[in-house]
Amino acid sequence: MTDIRTFIEKIKKTRQLSIIKKSVSTKYEIAAVTAKMDGANAVLFENIKESKLRLVANLVGTRERFASAVSATESTIHSKVISAIENAKKPKIILGGKFLENSSKDLSILPIVTHFEKESGPFITSSIIYTLNQEKKAQNSSFHRLMPLDKTHFSIRMVEGRHLHRTFVHAKEHGEDLKVAITVGVHPAVSIAGAYQAEWGEDELEIANSLLAGKLTLTKLPYSGMKVPSTAEIVLEGKILQDKTHKEWMVEMLRTYDFAREQPVFELEKLYYRNNAIFHDVLAGYSEHRLLMGMPIEAKLNRDVKKTIPQTKQVVMTNGGCNWLHAVVQISKKKDIDAKKAIEKTFAAHRSLKMVTIVDDDIDPSDPVQVEYAMATRFQADKDLTIIEKVRGSSLDPSSDQKNLLTTKLGIDATRPLSKRPEGFEIAKIPRENKISLKDYL
Repeated sequence: MTDIRTFIEKIKKTRQLSIIKKSVSTKYEIAAVTAKMDGANAVLFENIKESKLRLVANLVGTRERFASAVSATESTIHSKVISAIENAKKPKIILGGKFLENSSKDLSILPIVTHFEKESGPFITSSIIYTLNQEKKAQNSSFHRLMPLDKTHFSIRMVEGRHLHRTFVHAKEHGEDLKVAITVGVHPAVSIAGAYQAEWGEDELEIANSLLAGKLTLTKLPYSGMKVPSTAEIVLEGKILQDKTHKEWMVEMLRTYDFAREQPVFELEKLYYRNNAIFHDVLAGYSEHRLLMGMPIEAKLNRDVKKTIPQTKQVVMTNGGCNWLHAVVQISKKKDIDAKKAIEKTFAAHRSLKMVTIVDDDIDPSDPVQVEYAMATRFQADKDLTIIEKVRGSSLDPSSDQKNLLTTKLGIDATRPLSKRPEGFEIAKIPRENKISLKDYL
């Protein structure tokens, strides 16, 4: 099966799911429990005060579960995602999606969580929006958070220039509202594909289908005409109004408050949901959010940087950089200029990056202590530092010029200078150290 329930059962068998039977509230309590579980088990809430639905959180909050969602190991995540992107397959279309078991026109039946004390309201954080790319005649899928305004309206967070915003602007310029569909509660492989920033005109559901070994099926909706996963837990369809906005602000993946923005408004036509439906909540700024957004970009960086810099061994988006702003690139350097080229190409591959550190192939790029060690022993600021001023950066970074989307970027060459004797940089090793077990001695 290709639904969220199958994945929940899978992680339950490996004891990576905690089930909460105690009655909990959507106002801060669910968020607080999820925060406590960060980096540990997924959590299923079975008794929610404000709703009859169940709720799952922290679903792919570890690299192990992320890998499991795409039938990979932690070491093969990137190759699996890259292969799915390069070998995308059209899903089959079927009648009678499971979400058609129930319908409503009232958004208040959903257990929408209030997460942080200063946010503008509760948000649906796992919502994937599907719309038609008018230029390419292809469907697009992307994550957008939704804030309920009443029983039939949401505000929709859009990033200017991204694909949904481009289709919305196209519709608005033609005097039209934009028909869309929204899913909440899909197999995490669908979420991972939806988080990937595919090229203009490519359908992310085809990537999801490839991740799911060609087993994903879609059902066409009657009002919007969009095709959504047949096994989705909750499906909404309606339209984004061309002439209405609402102000909202939220916590972003940096775990900081974004500034208030006037955002478009979605109007509900109909809500569909499965029997005993499971709502999926993603806690902003915590591990599941960062992995869902950052890991597809990390896969893209590994593909793109290796293509242009063949000496590249591995690219890692760091936890301290929120899996978004900082990257460490491991290379097998042949010439001193290789590190500078790697800095340039890595920034070009992901414009939100703010800092790139280049290390040698004897340094683990995922280990912050080893990376700092490389900086301490192989880096000289007067020669190995690259500063790029007033360039396009992440709109999320509160220290940047958020109005004009400008930032200063930092490149660090923490590789061995080839002009110096190599013995001076060799990390000393003890023979047979890895074969010794302390339990044999203590």
